[in-house]
Amino acid sequence: MTDAGLRHGRASLGLSFGVQGVAFALLVTRIPAIQDQYGISDGLLPVFLAAVPILAGGGSVVTEKVVARVRPSVVLRWAQPLVLLALLGVGAGRELWHVAVALGVFGLAVGALDASMNMLGVSLQRAYGRPIMTGFHAAFSLGGIAGATLAWAGARWELSLLASYLPVVAVLLPAALIGSRWYTEGKLPDGTEAGGGAGSGSAGGALSFRLLLPLCLIMTFAYIGDSTVSNWSAKYLQDVLGSSEQLATVPYNVYMVTTLLGRAVGDLGVRRFGAVAVVRGGSLLAAGGFAVVAVAPGAWVGMLGFTMLGFGLCVIVPQTFAAAGRMFPGDSDAAVARLNIFNYVGFLVGSPLVGALGDAWSYRGAMLVPMVLVLATLVYARAFGPEPARYGGGHERPRTADVG
Repeated sequence: MTDAGLRHGRASLGLSFGVQGVAFALLVTRIPAIQDQYGISDGLLPVFLAAVPILAGGGSVVTEKVVARVRPSVVLRWAQPLVLLALLGVGAGRELWHVAVALGVFGLAVGALDASMNMLGVSLQRAYGRPIMTGFHAAFSLGGIAGATLAWAGARWELSLLASYLPVVAVLLPAALIGSRWYTEGKLPDGTEAGGGAGSGSAGGALSFRLLLPLCLIMTFAYIGDSTVSNWSAKYLQDVLGSSEQLATVPYNVYMVTTLLGRAVGDLGVRRFGAVAVVRGGSLLAAGGFAVVAVAPGAWVGMLGFTMLGFGLCVIVPQTFAAAGRMFPGDSDAAVARLNIFNYVGFLVGSPLVGALGDAWSYRGAMLVPMVLVLATLVYARAFGPEPARYGGGHERPRTADVG
């Protein structure tokens, strides 16, 4: 694989992460409009919301089986357009079964998309010989901010879901298809596939769920923290800290911006200090953020806590995927697919856990639970190292100045 090929593969995969960030944000930020358009009751809405991550987990499982026969780039090339078309289907339907089918397709396709994107990211990082994984997730965060902004504009101008989604899909779908021409699985110097997927000749690193389990727990804890912010930050600021309704919308935006900023420099931190130190630092900062939120006397101190959370949590997920690739160099695609399932486990557990504790106890007390779970990451931090020589599972790749 030439340096130019690696650069093109990196750029096209970054575009894919960004497109997925836009699509996901457009869906989750317009849930009230979706509920109104289809007349979904408050009692039925949680069923629809839970079905998406459950089906996404199923899509990730299926992807693990599929990439044993075809390359992850093939899965990604078809999964991303399917996600965008499913999003368009959510906006275009009128009957309840329409949205049920569209969300079902969206969930399955997102599972395949998330798994295959991270497989390629791990593969390219190993071929590069230096940390680049966090940068891909920064592209997702940037896409999420863009998608949330587009959703805000659609709501502000009272556009229908179809009118909001159609122009975005019309731009992103051809862009994703064109970009998919340069998807690549990075190759190591001996010619083997860096991802360990179909057609790979890499040996060693046989997948053991027992060894992968610490990373699965870390992934779950990180997404419990993330879902706590996305689902409860506005309610917490308004109901517990007494902010205005307008100010209550700010914490999640601040969280997304700090997540982007943290991920933009995260790879530099890993190169300078190592993945173990970066994950430990992020865990401590995130736990401190939850502590600040729990004891905050007012809205602005609470905002400080959510800012800390963005900077702390942002590095954990991409480094967890990267660690799985290093741990199982001969079977990294399967490791990433299984690890990806726990993304959705954390998402499913986090929101109802905090809500149940808040109703039964207090929302301040509920914030201490994700704090403790994030701190538990420190126990498993050694799973992020020691790192094989230059991310190649023993394959040395010299750095070159012209690989961007």
